[in-house]
Amino acid sequence: MKLQMRSRLSAMMFLEYFIWGAWYVTLGTWLSGPLHFTGQQIGLAAGATSVGAILAPFFVGLIADRLFATQKVLALLHVLGAGLLFAASVQHSFGIFYGLILVYCFCFMPTLALTNSLAFRQMQDPKEEFGAIRVLGSGGWIVAGLLIGSLKLEATSMPMRLAALSSLVMGLYCLTLPPTPPLGSRTDRLSMRNIFPREAVALLKDRSMLIFVIASFFICIPLQFYYAFTNLFLNQVGVQNAAGKMTGGQMSELLCMVLIPWFFRRLGVKYMLVAGMSAWVVRYLFFAFGNVTDGMWMLWGGILLHGICYDFFFVTGQIYIDQKADVGLRAAAQGLITFITYGLGMFVGSWLSGFVVEHYTLAVAQGTVTYQWKSIWLFSAIVSALVLLFFFMTFSEKERGAHVPLPEEAEFANALPQ
Repeated sequence: MKLQMRSRLSAMMFLEYFIWGAWYVTLGTWLSGPLHFTGQQIGLAAGATSVGAILAPFFVGLIADRLFATQKVLALLHVLGAGLLFAASVQHSFGIFYGLILVYCFCFMPTLALTNSLAFRQMQDPKEEFGAIRVLGSGGWIVAGLLIGSLKLEATSMPMRLAALSSLVMGLYCLTLPPTPPLGSRTDRLSMRNIFPREAVALLKDRSMLIFVIASFFICIPLQFYYAFTNLFLNQVGVQNAAGKMTGGQMSELLCMVLIPWFFRRLGVKYMLVAGMSAWVVRYLFFAFGNVTDGMWMLWGGILLHGICYDFFFVTGQIYIDQKADVGLRAAAQGLITFITYGLGMFVGSWLSGFVVEHYTLAVAQGTVTYQWKSIWLFSAIVSALVLLFFFMTFSEKERGAHVPLPEEAEFANALPQ
């Protein structure tokens, strides 16, 4: 791939994840502070992305794969998204705000898969070329967090407006990307079998695969506690520049990505997944007992464990699916597991996290609301520990072959959003 094309695709990935990181990380802090939304409302708002993830495979299968060029679909969705984000940023009623953010997620979540597919179409060897381009997405998320944290914008509507402006820029930029016409036929009938082929669903008949999918579904429930409420928690316990510090999670994710092949060869699938889920338990225990004085190292530990939590479970899981599925079914199998985890699992997690946070609400003077964070994080740790115990006691998988795919290969197989 020529340097010019690599630079154009890298810029696309940077903008894509800058947009997401700009509005999503600090959402709970803004909604809880100036808008005084409840814990349940914050959980629902953060969970709008999971509803978008549920619908994304159908949108991609109907529109982008069959009807219109990918770059034009991306441009339209991001321009629409810019207007929706700005409109949401000026709302004070939860009903209207939630409706706008929900429609926005219908627009945004399919773009995660579409940016991947557009990049793949321009590559001669995606296994070698995609990783170096996709890493700019993590860079965009990190820059967004550092910028918002350093400017002390976390409890304001400005992150959402910054994301709206970035979405508009991304929409216009997409019109400059290489033409990427649809590969599917307009006359082919769209059905569930096209999106999730019967052969991909049949993988769940394998006992180890079924246990992996069940564990993945349930581990995504406590995951939503982290995504929806960590920034609010860190701000309420007195951490300065919380959004900036939270980018340490993405930095550790990049480091762990590099180390995965080394650990994979020594631990194997089961114990890589066990390590990922164990990190979930430890993270929430750190949050439960950490503080900004002598326990600040625990808060930092909880943040930095994100690399192990995400990479050791989700990236290893992508590699595992890549090994289990036939070549022609790998993209569909990755799409199915993404639908079950980031769609259904995190949707349940958004509802449950909001319910639990609301249950542990403490109202104090002058309308400011705080929460019993120790109880909230202990609940998350217990749920994670139960999933870990279930998986450890029931999952058994013999090694298949000596080849260990690199993380880039898992990214290539995963045509749907992470």
